[in-house]
Amino acid sequence: MTISSGEIRRNMTILLDNEVFQILDWQHRQAPKAPPTLTLKVRQISTGNVYERKLQGNQKLTIAHTETRVAQYLYVDDDLYYFMDDESFEQFAVTPQLLKNSVKFFTDGDSINMMMYNGSPIMIELPATVRLEIIETEIGLKGDTQSGATKAATTNTNLSIQVPLFINSGDYVNVNTTTGEYVGRSD
Repeated sequence: MTISSGEIRRNMTILLDNEVFQILDWQHRQAPKAPPTLTLKVRQISTGNVYERKLQGNQKLTIAHTETRVAQYLYVDDDLYYFMDDESFEQFAVTPQLLKNSVKFFTDGDSINMMMYNGSPIMIELPATVRLEIIETEIGLKGDTQSGATKAATTNTNLSIQVPLFINSGDYVNVNTTTGEYVGRSD
C-alpha cells in the first residue's frame, strides 16, 4: 500500500530501498518556482541509525506492514536466542546482531515486545526500565555515608553498573535500558 505525504504519521514504518524505516519526523516544503520536497527523519530498523532523507514531494511512500507481538524469552543456544510468541505459542530464534546490547536487560521468562515484518522479528522494544537482581557487589561499610557515593555491581544478566553503597548482593534494582544506569531500588 502506498501513501502520499499528507498521510504520514510519526512512528509509521515505510520501505525505502528495500529496507524498513521508522518515521521520526517529516517536513513537506513547496518553494516558489521549485518542485515540492519531502524531508524525512527516519530510523533504519535493522541498524538503529537515524538518517535524513530528501525525496520528491509528490513521491508515494510504501508502507511496511509491521506488527508488534509480545514474546517470552526462553533460552540461548549456540548464539541464537529463542523466544515464544505469547499468542500463537510459536517458537522462533533471534540472532545476537538483532538484539545487540539488549540481552543484558532481560532474563529467562521475561516478556519482550518484538516488531515483526513478514513473520520475522526485525526489532525488539525494551521498556524504559527493567528490574534486575544484583548478584555481586562489595559490602558497603557502616558509617560510609558520603552523599552520592557508588560502588561497582554485577546483575544476574551480567550487566556491570554503579549502585549506591546501601545496595547489597541479592537486592533488586531498576535499571534504565537506554543508559544502562541504576535508577532506584526495587521490591
